[in-house]
Amino acid sequence: MANIISDETIEYVGILAKLDLSGEEKEAAKSDMGKMLDYVDKLNELDVSGVEPMSHIFDVNNVFREDEVTNGNGQEDTLKNAPAATEDSFIVPKTIG
Repeated sequence: MANIISDETIEYVGILAKLDLSGEEKEAAKSDMGKMLDYVDKLNELDVSGVEPMSHIFDVNNVFREDEVTNGNGQEDTLKNAPAATEDSFIVPKTIG
């Protein structure tokens, strides 16, 4: 099942990818893309008649929880680690003249 990739297709892909390919690189890209498409075509050989379509192999469930504060905001503990702080803020050096 040799997939034939045209020069126009390679040019178009090069434009989309913003690549400036030399003639040699274009030929290599044509060969590589053909091999990739041949590999993907192998999937058509599989019998998937009894397989249910899915997007994930595991069940995907959204996990929602109530938005509840359980341990406060930790402001006091955070400020304990500051080299300099006021009652509710870090003290930092001035950065703009």
